[in-house]
Amino acid sequence: VQLQASGGGLVQAGDSLRISCAATGGNVGNYVMGWFRQAPGLEREFVTLIRWSGSLTYYSDSVKGRFTVSRDNAKNTVYLQMNSLKPEDTAVYYCAASRVISTPWKPNYWGQGTQVTVSS
Repeated sequence: VQLQASGGGLVQAGDSLRISCAATGGNVGNYVMGWFRQAPGLEREFVTLIRWSGSLTYYSDSVKGRFTVSRDNAKNTVYLQMNSLKPEDTAVYYCAASRVISTPWKPNYWGQGTQVTVSS
């Protein structure tokens, strides 16, 4: 399974942005998918995940209420809608996937990342 993230860019604080992750090389319809992010000088951190049916989602406290994860299994694509963006949301966002869910979540597959920069 290969994951390709896209849609990052430069926005201003308070703006919205949607990033996407397309999966190829397999049907990820039964996988857990989600996003991590890594800001300069910091460790990669969990952002959100969604189970294959879309009925179960988890968010980090830092994005809860502002970000929404969704998926389109017919397109093998997961989306991250980011609203009310803050400068501290600036990071490279990585798409990830796994066959099973775990705590903490440890994905087996990673995308290449897409840069999101929020200016103040």
